[in-house]
Amino acid sequence: MDYQAELEETQRALREVTLMIEQSQGELTKITQRNTAITAHLQQVQKQTGTSPDEVKMAYDSALDAQQRLFVMRGQLDKLQNDKTHLEKYKGVLENLNSDSNNTNSEDAQSSGVKGQMAGIEMIVNAQEAERQRLSRQMHDGPAQALSNFILQTEIAMRLLDADPAMAKEELGNLKSSAMGTFQKVRNFIFELRPMMLDDLGLVPTLRKYADAFKEQSSLDVTLSVTGTERRLEPYLEVMVFRATQELLGNASRHSQATLIKVQVDMGNEMVRVSVDDNGKGFDPEILKQSTNLGLKLIRERAEMLGGNFEIDSMAGSGARITFSVPARG
Repeated sequence: MDYQAELEETQRALREVTLMIEQSQGELTKITQRNTAITAHLQQVQKQTGTSPDEVKMAYDSALDAQQRLFVMRGQLDKLQNDKTHLEKYKGVLENLNSDSNNTNSEDAQSSGVKGQMAGIEMIVNAQEAERQRLSRQMHDGPAQALSNFILQTEIAMRLLDADPAMAKEELGNLKSSAMGTFQKVRNFIFELRPMMLDDLGLVPTLRKYADAFKEQSSLDVTLSVTGTERRLEPYLEVMVFRATQELLGNASRHSQATLIKVQVDMGNEMVRVSVDDNGKGFDPEILKQSTNLGLKLIRERAEMLGGNFEIDSMAGSGARITFSVPARG
């Protein structure tokens, strides 16, 4: 692995994320100020006597729109800050690995370097997952709670009951349906970030659950089959295999124009092997060498650093099969 090139790419990404955070913080300040002004206007309208139902509805819609914009911007800023933290930790790992690689001159040192690489990949995965767990808890304690409050805000619309009961009832129904739908999306987002069942039940049950959810959300025909002995693996291995499979499914959905995706997981005694086949438009594997997308590159590097391998079998117009394997450590 060319640690220096990866380090430079990570530093570039870190600079971009830092700039985006600064821009988002400025935008968040503006939206917060606008939300405060709109909320104050809504309260004023509610207190005024003789206000028409249309005026109340318009003020209420404006307040709701401002709150939704504020919620989205805060979520975007949280994600960017999470990305920055992950990149900073990854940058530190790469700096250490690059230093070790430059100082390796003897067989003993080479052996130590291999162990350092193994520790490094564990550190990368664990650091990434720690951030995902943190953001997952934030989603539980923040937006999920906010959505509960959002449902309670129906009480505001209930004040329309005296002016126009029919319109108030319709608004309450729409508001509640919207809140419940958004709450389900938040639950799906939490599962994407860190499925709790990965810790509780392990890799295979989580992959089955994720494949079913992915099939429902993407409207693609997704099948998953498992061979070998189902069992728990080392936590960092389960995370690595799950995230890699998640990335491959996402790539097939976003880029391949596929209608059918087959996932095969072989839980062998010595190796865990995963292959993802799609019937999409395929691609030239050589293009990946010039690609700036780190998804497949990271899967390859992580698999190889753990002692496994990574293969691509594809050509334009003929679908794709991407396979990776890692040593099974239970």
